[in-house]
Amino acid sequence: QVQVVESGGGLVQPGGSLRLSCSASGSISWIYGMAWFRQAPGKEREFVAAITWSGSGIGYADSVKGRFTISSDNAKNTVYLQMNSLKPEDTAVYYCAASRRPAMSDPATYDDWGQGTQVTVSS
Repeated sequence: QVQVVESGGGLVQPGGSLRLSCSASGSISWIYGMAWFRQAPGKEREFVAAITWSGSGIGYADSVKGRFTISSDNAKNTVYLQMNSLKPEDTAVYYCAASRRPAMSDPATYDDWGQGTQVTVSS
């Protein structure tokens, strides 16, 4: 089993930036890819970005392309989400997830989830 822990959320003004971190531990060798999802109040969980553990494959939701960047540091077993030009509609709980098989935007293909970190974009 893989354990994932998110950090880095907080309150930021519109147009600001935040960097989220996701640290993985446990059966690291099982990981094929990692992803970020988010869930706003009253809405379904939605895909944000994903990266293969090797870093060779990356994908983004259209709503964050050009503003968010996902990256990984395998030496630290950590995946990052750099979020720039934040908008109020980015407000949500952000979750990190690990997959043991090829996966991208479908949350059902992810096996291990963190508890989430709150991101609030407001003036």
